[in-house]
Amino acid sequence: MHEGSSVAELAKRLRDELDRYSPGGKLPSSRTLVDRFRVSPVTVSRALGQLAAEGLVVTRPGAGVFRAEQQAAAAPAGDTSWQEVSLSADAATEPVPRAVDASGVLVTLAAPSPGVIEFNGGYLHPSLQPERAMAAALARAGRRPGAWGRPPIDGLPELREWFARGIGGAITAAEVLITAGGQSGLTTALRALAPPGAPVLVESPTYPGMLAIARAAGLRPVPVPVDVDGVRPQLLAAAFKATGARVFVCQPLFQNPTGAVLSAERRPEVLRIAREAGAFVIEDDFVRRLVHEDAGPLPKPLQADDPDGVVVHVCSLTKATSPSFRVSALAARGPVLERLRAIQVVDHFFVPRPLQEAALELVGSPAWPRHLRNVAGELKDRRDAMAAALRLHLPELALPHIPAGGYLLWLRLPDGADEAALTGAALRAGVAVAPGRPYFAAEPPAAHLRMSFAAVAGAGEIAEGVRRLRGACDEVWGTPR
Repeated sequence: MHEGSSVAELAKRLRDELDRYSPGGKLPSSRTLVDRFRVSPVTVSRALGQLAAEGLVVTRPGAGVFRAEQQAAAAPAGDTSWQEVSLSADAATEPVPRAVDASGVLVTLAAPSPGVIEFNGGYLHPSLQPERAMAAALARAGRRPGAWGRPPIDGLPELREWFARGIGGAITAAEVLITAGGQSGLTTALRALAPPGAPVLVESPTYPGMLAIARAAGLRPVPVPVDVDGVRPQLLAAAFKATGARVFVCQPLFQNPTGAVLSAERRPEVLRIAREAGAFVIEDDFVRRLVHEDAGPLPKPLQADDPDGVVVHVCSLTKATSPSFRVSALAARGPVLERLRAIQVVDHFFVPRPLQEAALELVGSPAWPRHLRNVAGELKDRRDAMAAALRLHLPELALPHIPAGGYLLWLRLPDGADEAALTGAALRAGVAVAPGRPYFAAEPPAAHLRMSFAAVAGAGEIAEGVRRLRGACDEVWGTPR
């Protein structure tokens, strides 16, 4: 049984038994609970911790765990209906309402129900995460002198230097800020570069989390179509001219969700078009470290070819490690760096020093390159397994591009297909997939599915997930095979 479900089950059983003990009464020892319920000491500790967080038990070091004294009855719920009027009144005066639909983000963050195969995940499966290396790095970091003190506001100099070397070009450590994950870096960049009500150019389709950031800031996302070679320069130039936008957000490498890579011919065109428009390019370089084994040499970040400060670069360690390892970098040159720094400080103060120290320990250890090599091979195998299973069992789903990096396949559904009906049927069949609609800032040209092959256990789970998806398609389209 998965440890999370074991903890929840044990917590429920202990909760149900609390009436056996009077307030202040002592519960059985942890060792007794381990023997009685045949679970690990860690499961017992976490279950008791959950009950303590609920105020049901009290832990006294050296003495044991005791039932908490009876609590006063909860106060009656208040009336919050007035907020509907207040929030709506604010929205009426805003150029772009800040109400945000976070559903496209939540589907990649929410834990799946037991038994559901996760084809909509945005992070590496636990079996692919460097858990032992991260634990060792965190332990070593905690023993560093000053590790629990206040870090430099911009981040540890050595970590900024490491990120600067990875970006390349003329970027120096002085032009790098350490931020708490890529989402935080994107939020800071958009707030710094565009005032509320302004248009911001985005790829179409694009990452729903970025659309949510833009709308939460009161910005107006304007879509610019991409193809297999990335954003289309002629349409980008037209969008700048038509809107007067001063910001373009893009993912030049293994774009989410299409997997496209901005071609060598288009790279200088994008920079030239933005420079002539007096605009910034926010480069979200989110999966450079999730390259596949067969990818070949990668193009440099756009910022490495940008001497004029057009590009504001965001990159992160999170995708290649763990959802909770939220360490990233925001890099820029010129006066804009001061504005980015000011917003970063006001919003977040700084990234906790122990996490920065752990990042340094991790990327400097021999385990780091081994981990990246392992992930490169495993992602290629999962990608190939998913592509082969889809072609065999779901040939009606178009798969125009097989990426050589990242963790996604982008599928076009047959004309007239109902995305919502299919994703609902798939979930009932025990497989979670992401509908394409949240990836478009405007009306989508067709129905799509985004499928992740990183959040699954391996090829066997991929095969079973595609089999379940076949059944969901048959249910919705009435085309049994």
